[in-house]
Amino acid sequence: MTGRNDPYDTNRDVPGDFRAEIREFLGTRRARVTPEQAGLPLYGGDRRKVTGLRREEVALLAGISSEYYTRLERGNATGVSESVIDGIAQALQLDEAERTHLLDLLRGAGTTRPPRRRPAQQRVRPAVWRVLDSMVGTPAFVLSGRLDILAANHLGRALFSPLYADPLRPPSNARFVFLDPHAAEFFRDWDEVANDTVAMLRAEAGRDPYDRRLTDMIGELSTRSEEFRRRWAAHNVRIHTTGMKRLHHPVVGDLDLPFETFPLGADPSQFLLTYTAEPASPSQDALNLLASWAATTGAIEQSASTDDSEQAASAETSD
Repeated sequence: MTGRNDPYDTNRDVPGDFRAEIREFLGTRRARVTPEQAGLPLYGGDRRKVTGLRREEVALLAGISSEYYTRLERGNATGVSESVIDGIAQALQLDEAERTHLLDLLRGAGTTRPPRRRPAQQRVRPAVWRVLDSMVGTPAFVLSGRLDILAANHLGRALFSPLYADPLRPPSNARFVFLDPHAAEFFRDWDEVANDTVAMLRAEAGRDPYDRRLTDMIGELSTRSEEFRRRWAAHNVRIHTTGMKRLHHPVVGDLDLPFETFPLGADPSQFLLTYTAEPASPSQDALNLLASWAATTGAIEQSASTDDSEQAASAETSD
């Protein structure tokens, strides 16, 4: 059930949603920066009520009036200039992902848009499928902004076989991380993966808050997972482009796999994710063994043919 104070109520005023998000995002960013970190003298001593920056201190650092910053933090985003945004980003020590998220929120608060929509299912273009299939020795995937796996090559399906064990399609990284008891074993750095997952979903929610599937999923995870709820309330955002995944596969054991992500220019809400292993490493041996296992089991092939049929159907249907 949704209500007046429910952040996932699809009947709420959309600009109002943005104003609340601006207030909470800037408030959490202020709280994490101390006066010492900002190069300001510490006034008030033990009488100081906040550990982070006060609004007037952010305004001072940003070169704007305290009244103007207070109005902005309360969601009055009309006519905010690029120089003001730059000043606030510098004052709050925002990184690229956080600055982009703030821009998305400010843009949304100043526009009138239709209610949240349920988009047609995303379709991976045939040329992208051919690229995936050509990467024989590299696990590769196409993911949506919601972190659904829209496509995967043969080795990718084998690597993420625990996600494909769930009959729900498309497989969802976010649901697996927070709702599947096997996730903590599969991801050896589960806590880091959980933080990154929520941070990427938070960034996507700022970029496209009218995606009803995304808001439905956030509502479900918030209802069913305390771990998700706690992280979502932190308002952290992240652009996740490269790093290391430490996995424990149920068939081949531990793998340490560097990953890279690449945006698909013609499909701005999709990105290509690839995993590689260091040559002659135990992880490369494990990948080779995984490829042999995948070639001798019918489970992956069955999953592939089923998903390909669904992918073709999604080009002709929408919710």
